[in-house]
Amino acid sequence: MGVEGGLARPRLVGINHVALEVGDIDEALAFYGSIFELTLRGRSHGMAFIDMGDQFVALSRGRTQAPDEHRHFGLVVDSAEATRRALVAAGAQIVGGRGLNFRDPWGNLIQVVQYDEIQFTKTGSVLQAQRLELTKTEAALAELRAKGIEP
Repeated sequence: MGVEGGLARPRLVGINHVALEVGDIDEALAFYGSIFELTLRGRSHGMAFIDMGDQFVALSRGRTQAPDEHRHFGLVVDSAEATRRALVAAGAQIVGGRGLNFRDPWGNLIQVVQYDEIQFTKTGSVLQAQRLELTKTEAALAELRAKGIEP
């Protein structure tokens, strides 16, 4: 923990989950399931939870705001090109910007990045549990090594 002004500050460790507001849970599961291979962690009143290894996305019924213009989150996939094809097949709204971006039917803005091209990394046990065999580009490996992380 860092110390500033005599107070210990916690360090950011990672993201456990992201919650998205959607109009209808079943429609949202059908939409996202037409694009991605989904594992449903569970459901509760007005919510559904989609596993992503050691993280998850929570879908919450009841969109309360206008479509997001700049606020977004990034999903990591094994293949951005396969994601683009699935988005087109699903009739998703692909939007401009850096990389692959799309808006879901409820206005949530999502950026898609490919695992091998970024410094984000999963442990071997999480990859194994997800039945994934993924590598990193040299540029991504260099980013990780610059931070003292040896994948």
